[in-house]
Amino acid sequence: MPLLVVAEVAYLLASRLSTDAEVRFLGDFAAGNLLAEPVAAADWLRIAELVSTYRDLPLGTVDASVVAVAERRKITSVATFDRRHFSVVRPAHAPAFDIVP
Repeated sequence: MPLLVVAEVAYLLASRLSTDAEVRFLGDFAAGNLLAEPVAAADWLRIAELVSTYRDLPLGTVDASVVAVAERRKITSVATFDRRHFSVVRPAHAPAFDIVP
């Protein structure tokens, strides 16, 4: 999971579920069950390109970081509830993302 996504997920868990859900999520990082992928220097340019290209969605920095990291790591499956954005975005390394669930 790109590092930029961690804060967004933590916020959503706390605001929509509970602080306990947020704490369990953070605990999964501490236990090594989840890994935060750093945003590489080259990813920032790609994030900016994606935000510009998909400005009408708007895609946004966090979602664009998911795309940039997926492209760099050649990942074609994305776990998200945001089908609206990820079904429109065309990654550079594949015709489309496989969206789960």
